[in-house]
Amino acid sequence: MENEENTGEPLFSKAEIIAFGSELQKLQRKAVLQAMVFCRPEVERIIMTNDQDKNTIEHTLDTLLEVAFDDNILLLLKKLCRYYYTIDPQATAEYIFCYRDMWDSDDVEEST
Repeated sequence: MENEENTGEPLFSKAEIIAFGSELQKLQRKAVLQAMVFCRPEVERIIMTNDQDKNTIEHTLDTLLEVAFDDNILLLLKKLCRYYYTIDPQATAEYIFCYRDMWDSDDVEEST
């Protein structure tokens, strides 16, 4: 396959890029929906039963973190982090830093 450097032609057409973006958005929406279906009841269960199992909590946090670009998922992530902080503050801080590395924007305007 020729590339842009060799031929001057783009690797993908504008239509192909748009189609790819559309498919990516569909996959993201599906991932968010699946995370909500699984994680919302799991977060509620963990908190209501005072579950202290770090593996269960961290598995749920990992799942949420993957799609925390979504505001509803972010709310669940924050809720579970607040709960987990009382159990393992160090691990909770690591999840917060992971979220910031993955999803926080560097384009935050500074107030003057």
